[in-house]
Amino acid sequence: MEIERYYLGCLAHASYLVWDAGEAAVIDPQRDVNLYVDAAREKDVRIRWVIETHLHADFVSGHLELAHRTGATICLGAGSGVRFEHRECRDGDELPLGNGFLRILSTPGHTEESICAVAMTPAPVAVFTGDTLFIGDVGRPDLSPTKTPQQLARMLFESLHSKVLGLPDETLVYPAHGAGSLCGKQMSSDASSTIGRERITNYALQPMSAEQFTELLTGDLPPRPEYFQDEVEKNREGAAALEELAAIRELTPAELADLQAAGATVLDTRPAMQFAAAHIPGSIQIGLGGQFASWAARILGTDARVVLVAEDDAAMHEARLRLARVGIENVAGALAGGIGAWIEQGLPVQPVMQVAARDLAEMLGGLEPPVVVDVRERSERLGGSIPGSISIPLAELPKRLSELEPARITVVHCKGGYRSSVAASILLKAGFAAVANLTGGYDAWALGRG
Repeated sequence: MEIERYYLGCLAHASYLVWDAGEAAVIDPQRDVNLYVDAAREKDVRIRWVIETHLHADFVSGHLELAHRTGATICLGAGSGVRFEHRECRDGDELPLGNGFLRILSTPGHTEESICAVAMTPAPVAVFTGDTLFIGDVGRPDLSPTKTPQQLARMLFESLHSKVLGLPDETLVYPAHGAGSLCGKQMSSDASSTIGRERITNYALQPMSAEQFTELLTGDLPPRPEYFQDEVEKNREGAAALEELAAIRELTPAELADLQAAGATVLDTRPAMQFAAAHIPGSIQIGLGGQFASWAARILGTDARVVLVAEDDAAMHEARLRLARVGIENVAGALAGGIGAWIEQGLPVQPVMQVAARDLAEMLGGLEPPVVVDVRERSERLGGSIPGSISIPLAELPKRLSELEPARITVVHCKGGYRSSVAASILLKAGFAAVANLTGGYDAWALGRG
């Protein structure tokens, strides 16, 4: 069998095309499915199966559109509750694929319906583990509406030890996510691994009891993003084809201002330094250069009505696509001509102050030191923090604004500057009087230079 991996850095999501002797399967597809259709055409193979290892909570899948376009059968684990035609897969089921087959392993734990698919020729060649087993990690056990994290963790322990780790050590491991995903805690950025390597190096697979495993996984679970359940429901229903979404309407500055006044969120996707130089007051900045889609869903929610400000038309369309991948579909338009058109009309703009690490050190020693807000994850602070800083992870910031003082100078920072730019825009939109971004983030502070 041959395998091709497709990776979306914006979502830390991996999907796969697997083929043999003219037949193919797509595993955990992203929403925009042209790449699989085109690849199948180029390789002269027919997509026979579309396999979802579980109902994904962090992105909208293209399984329904892909099945409609190719005639493939959608396969999910038993008990998914999906509302479209599909094949319900149970432990030991075999899906023919060319001269080989895919054997299904029922592996509940990350979710109750989770499965893994083993490529067999006829010996095991590779296992597609979804969110059950990552490289260096395992899936978070808190995505069930009916079971506790402790119950799911015990199920995951059993799935790993009685099913996945029973595969030969040389079996290749292909998970659905890599470093940066919200579905685990410390995933590797490696594209693949083996069962043998994970058995030795994965912290969650070291010798321990089910009770110890449960405590390890549930003891410090990060908060579950609020939009996760929305994504699950979208995937249970099946998303509309992307071509069915309305075209982006080009907006004049006046039209954008009217939409903003009516409650739409102005989402500025330009790089942080461009936003800092001049932006539309009240904008939220989430740069395309980072994990844009994930942060948009976490900060705005999937039901947000947004208008876009982008560097150019290509960036505008890229932003629209990435938003659709997480189910943000209500894009009311985009500013024609970008920020330049806004400025040409003489409309007001706002900057974001930047402060160097050495200057912040001096400010902290002054009579009226600023409030320093660290928007990194709590685990990142274990490696060091600015003395006196307040820890508010970025995802929690919109709901914890009342803990801060809008009249005081507030300096925000993350590791390098991406998340703190988002945080600065949130504070400015909320009416904080003086907000500054630490140039270079904590990395610059630790090096002692700005």
